[in-house]
Amino acid sequence: MQLPAEAVAATALIEVVRISALPAERGVAYPGRAVAHWTGSKAAEALTLIENLPSSEQHRCGFWPGWSIRAYEESLDPPLFEAAFCFTCHEVRMHGTAVPPALATQFFNADTPPAQALLTLFRTAAP
Repeated sequence: MQLPAEAVAATALIEVVRISALPAERGVAYPGRAVAHWTGSKAAEALTLIENLPSSEQHRCGFWPGWSIRAYEESLDPPLFEAAFCFTCHEVRMHGTAVPPALATQFFNADTPPAQALLTLFRTAAP
């Protein structure tokens, strides 16, 4: 999966969000509870897992993501990008100032080791 390279390099903190609903419109933050904040090696591990997600074809479920990450630089405002993950339809939707339109919607194979490791990180953040 492709992340905006400059944003990844600038990321100082990742906020993990347990999504509770879909946003009213595209391009706004996904509503939910922040369950973790990752910095340093933990943030780098998550970004590496995401970048190593293998591509997949779209699976139909209607896109009901359970988790998102918000990447912040040192200033902590606004987010560089938010990526919402649906492990059922294998879709990621990203938005933010650092996200070019070509990266806004991508598909990943949720059954691969990197995807399962990412899901485990999410679930561990919000037991």
